[in-house]
Amino acid sequence: MFEIGDYAVCPGHGVGHILGVEDRELGEVTKSFYIIQVIANGMKVMVPTDSEHGIRGLVGEKEVTDVYSLLNDHEVKIDNSTWNRRYREYMAKIKTGSLLEIAEVLRALFLLKTKKNLSFGEKKMLDQCRDLLSQEISLSGGGESTAIKTQIDSYFGE
Repeated sequence: MFEIGDYAVCPGHGVGHILGVEDRELGEVTKSFYIIQVIANGMKVMVPTDSEHGIRGLVGEKEVTDVYSLLNDHEVKIDNSTWNRRYREYMAKIKTGSLLEIAEVLRALFLLKTKKNLSFGEKKMLDQCRDLLSQEISLSGGGESTAIKTQIDSYFGE
């Protein structure tokens, strides 16, 4: 259970600030929803309080270490399928909300970028992944967001 004022991760949206809890009637059932304001764009999202897959807390130190290890490991096979197939697969990973899955997408895009030009959508996705990672790592005590972006870029010679 989250408290008002806590930070939570909304899969696909990023880190948000819990503003409150509201009860809404859906047919004959009353459900409680967290009201979350996404930090990146200010959008407000309603997530059921009883949802198993709705939101999660910020990652801990171990997960941050795992993310940096994953980003530093460049010995992976680069996906050479069509850009729209890659895009769908990557979006599915981003929507899980898992920091490691997002880091995998970021690594794949950075490595692909060294081999060929990324499409507009892939460039946008790369930026989105970098923002999601840096924002959550920053809020979980990992430092300033811009410094984290610089550190992430340094793994790929950017």
